[in-house]
Amino acid sequence: MSITAKLHIEHEHLALVPTLQRLGDVDIRVITQGTTDPGSTYFPFLIEYDDPDELEAALEDDVTVEAFELIDRTGDTAIYYIEHTPQTRLISGIVTDENGFLVHTETKDGGWLVHLLLPDRSALNSIWEYAIANDIALDIIEIYSNEDASGQSSYGLTDEQRDALQLAFSEGYFSEPRDISLSEVADRMDLSSTAMSGRLRRGMRNLIAATIADRDHEQTD
Repeated sequence: MSITAKLHIEHEHLALVPTLQRLGDVDIRVITQGTTDPGSTYFPFLIEYDDPDELEAALEDDVTVEAFELIDRTGDTAIYYIEHTPQTRLISGIVTDENGFLVHTETKDGGWLVHLLLPDRSALNSIWEYAIANDIALDIIEIYSNEDASGQSSYGLTDEQRDALQLAFSEGYFSEPRDISLSEVADRMDLSSTAMSGRLRRGMRNLIAATIADRDHEQTD
């Protein structure tokens, strides 16, 4: 069952993040391509910034940029082909390896907001594990099944986060007073207390982001 997932990823060596940090008000989007080479480090970007000289100076100094080529410019908007350095952190390869597709990718809050089309939840878990292995901060904002006509959201939770929250809730961890301690919940999931605490915290954060957070504000920032 295919899914659509919206993620936010952060790392200082993600593509063009140094340029984003230096210029602040620059807007960058990846131009979606019909086919993707899993090993490719050469991508087209649409960049909006009012000073082309300042932009290209930032690209010259960006440690994630090996080379760049201006394809077209109209006013404040330009299209560049950019080749990344070997130290650049990319998720495009793992997405393609999992038979997924990058539907939309744009800079946001010092990182990248990524919309993915994936064949199943297993693919998302592989991307999650890849992010952990490469020290990429990854937040799942929203997931929904493409075969569910209602578009019912899974509230941004991974299966692991959902299981942890459900167990903690059913065992009375969220009761006042608590019926079970964090370490006892962790033992039942065969996790350390630190790992369980992190899973619950990330799950609650993603649940809030997918339900009661101000989405209109998020989309217009």
